[in-house]
Amino acid sequence: MDTRYAWLEEEWRQMEQEATTRRLQAVESCGEEQGKWIRVEGRRLLNLSSNNYLGLAHDQRIVEAGTRAARRWGAGSTASRLVIGNYALYEELEQELAAWKKRDGALVFANGYQANTGVISALIGRGDVVFSDRWNHASIVDGIILSRAKHIRYRHNDLNHLEELLSQHEHVQRKWIITDSIFSMDGDMARLTSLVMLKERFGAMLMVDEAHAGGVRAEEGQGLCHEVCVAEKIDVLMGTFSKAFGVYGAYVCADQEIIRYLTAKARSHIYSTALPPAVIGSVLEALSLVRTETWRRRAVKRNAILFRQMLREHGFMVGDGDTPIIPLMIGENELALRYSTMLIERGISAVAIRPPTVPAGSARIRFTVMATHTHAELKWAADQLAAIRAELMHADSGHVDQRVLEQSEEV
Repeated sequence: MDTRYAWLEEEWRQMEQEATTRRLQAVESCGEEQGKWIRVEGRRLLNLSSNNYLGLAHDQRIVEAGTRAARRWGAGSTASRLVIGNYALYEELEQELAAWKKRDGALVFANGYQANTGVISALIGRGDVVFSDRWNHASIVDGIILSRAKHIRYRHNDLNHLEELLSQHEHVQRKWIITDSIFSMDGDMARLTSLVMLKERFGAMLMVDEAHAGGVRAEEGQGLCHEVCVAEKIDVLMGTFSKAFGVYGAYVCADQEIIRYLTAKARSHIYSTALPPAVIGSVLEALSLVRTETWRRRAVKRNAILFRQMLREHGFMVGDGDTPIIPLMIGENELALRYSTMLIERGISAVAIRPPTVPAGSARIRFTVMATHTHAELKWAADQLAAIRAELMHADSGHVDQRVLEQSEEV
């Protein structure tokens, strides 16, 4: 072994002991029945792991729109937007986004990670204070770290705690509150109305990440902020095209003063090659479908409620809600991996989520439903999960700690 990498080998062994290693699995096919079924390492699997909430990723209208854009504009943008990569398609998309969100302007980024890190590090700096929900996405956390502002994390959705922290920093001139609207690992919602009240009371700015709400919530899919009628009071609205839109990329919508500033200051925007024309063309078509095909939002909400009910009927404890993210709390990393592996063996793709993505001791199977899943498919998946639990409960105690199995039913 090369001694230069001894420290890596040691850390890897520790990760193996903690069951936190990862490996890539090649998805060999993903287009069966509009993406509901995939093939991984030769197995045909019901896809309950995708963020393709509205089932748009394989919609041929979107695929063809991307193809038309590529034929007209080429395969790649060849430069950053501030050089020659700002094709007219970008301008069209940003105008449509601003109208959709009812804001002055919009700015498109390569992806959600670059949007959050770029926006936060551009608008926030040394001497500022950022109050961030403890369960916010990693891209928000990394953006705050890059900003070099004081980073204060409040307990998840605990606005009494946030109020206490804000009151301790009333003297700070520039304060920001940042939150996801729908949290990616638990599927629960931020208390946006109360956050706006705190923002106004303490003179703070508020940024909301709508990645998992965009397309899914509100009349035209604008997101949770519009659904609860506070969007006009949010300073920065961020969202992605890689989930409900079924494509790729991200955006922010805000007042023109903010958009103008970000165009000149957000490093992830300035120093990144612009998205390929095919992506922008696809997103434009996806935005039109998100706005008009309201049946998709009704269907994904119905399936989210239905699958929760099915799991409860089998004795599983899952949280209330109607978002398409449905975590089944397992607790132990190894047990979560066993559930995931056995689900694959039975024809279901549902990934085990473990630390550091979630806190230690809260490993889970993260199910996500799509608008296009059928009642029969969801019922079959719930039945398979119940059969796996029964099998594990009767497994050799030398392989699985029986106490942990019993707890997994109660979590």
